[in-house]
Amino acid sequence: RFPGVEIRARLFREYPYREHTSHLIGYVGRINEEEVKELEDAGNALNYLGTDYIGKTGVEESYEKVLHGTTGIEQVEVDAGGRGIRVLSRTQPESGKDLILSLDIKLQEVAEQAFGAYRGALVALDPTNGEVLAFVSKPGFDPNLFIDGIDEQNWSELNNSPDVPLINRAIYGQYPPGSTIKPFMALAGLYYNRRTPGFTISDPGYYVLPGSSRQYRDWKVGGHGAVDLFKSIVVSCDTYYYGLATEMGIDNMFSFLSQFGFGKRIGIDMDGEAPGLLPSQKWKEDRHKQKWFAGDTVSAGIGQGYNLVTPLQLAYATAILANNGVGHRPRLVKSIQRDETTPGQASPQHVLSLNSEHMSLVKRAMIAVTQPGGTAAWAGSGAPYQIAGKTGTAQVIGMKQGEKYIESQVHERHRDHAWFIAFAPADQPRIALAVLAENGGHGGSTAAPIARKVLDYYLLGKMPQPMLPPQEPDDEND
Repeated sequence: RFPGVEIRARLFREYPYREHTSHLIGYVGRINEEEVKELEDAGNALNYLGTDYIGKTGVEESYEKVLHGTTGIEQVEVDAGGRGIRVLSRTQPESGKDLILSLDIKLQEVAEQAFGAYRGALVALDPTNGEVLAFVSKPGFDPNLFIDGIDEQNWSELNNSPDVPLINRAIYGQYPPGSTIKPFMALAGLYYNRRTPGFTISDPGYYVLPGSSRQYRDWKVGGHGAVDLFKSIVVSCDTYYYGLATEMGIDNMFSFLSQFGFGKRIGIDMDGEAPGLLPSQKWKEDRHKQKWFAGDTVSAGIGQGYNLVTPLQLAYATAILANNGVGHRPRLVKSIQRDETTPGQASPQHVLSLNSEHMSLVKRAMIAVTQPGGTAAWAGSGAPYQIAGKTGTAQVIGMKQGEKYIESQVHERHRDHAWFIAFAPADQPRIALAVLAENGGHGGSTAAPIARKVLDYYLLGKMPQPMLPPQEPDDEND
């Protein structure tokens, strides 16, 4: 109808969930020269003839070969005028395959909303098979901006934002685990016979190394009095774990905790996972050219010092606890359509040799954490199912000897990180998770309520309701 007008159709990705799945699904973008060179070096360039787009991040990147398919090629003989005479060979194109994710998209949205204005991350797993149920990195971004080339203004806003929305905190963010390490430390103490269930210490509110005058403070001024292993988890007693770490030694801690995936990449089916850091004497000698000091061990005993974990690592370790020592590698893709090699049910990644009585004791203590007297009692209040959990508060800045931490006097981005790990129902766990609220303060009052909303929706189908703040603030600062 309109001479000189030509219509060309192009297919574009569209990400309808935008920020909710930006770090999980990722995005495709225009293929660049560096990526073409990598394809040529891998002998895969022919499959990208005529291709304008390639997966850049998230599942789009890690499953690029599966999603892309094979480009069709037709070799044609032409005459001097460039007209086709005959077809010499033809390779039929193959469409890319469809991925079915294990993600519960409504649970994902509930988890995102539960964070409110907090930055942070949440990873929720099915402990029986490793399927990822929710995967949140907050804040996110709109991946649709990148499909046809992001404009300068949006790129500048995302790249220069102090909230760093382009960072996938769930697998790349590395933070001190704080007191979430204590259930694993308790198991280590029992394993190495450094503690028995009935062994009790008297906590004056601090710990002192033999021959030293420096006091390593408990989060509770005046201490917790008589503390056994069970109570040490329920009230999150720092003093108990200062002493346990000193007696156990950093290398024993390294050997035991590494079984839970700390200090190494878990192997989720997504690129960009950080390894975290589980320190040892050898690591410090190699990295800092310094010997290991006794004070380093004391700090490591409560998840501070050199310790660093990702939210994924903590979720994975929690899933191992929930599943009685059996670990399944976390995976996002549940199945690949039109593929005979569908992942199917995951095989155990490894099985830990843990004493069942020790596991039972630690689990009972974690249940008590969410009941009256525990550090997450408020978040567990009124739940029609049992939650096994552990709070954690990780320091961002160091405090001088005798200096008191007053949150209101600290810059928001220097305040403590809030952690909470949990699994539920405690007797037959269907979900295990780790929640990090950056600079959120206390795990019991900030991170645990986020987890409760996620658990309520997943187990009960209950949509989140605004939760009233506790009548008395949680003063845990471990």
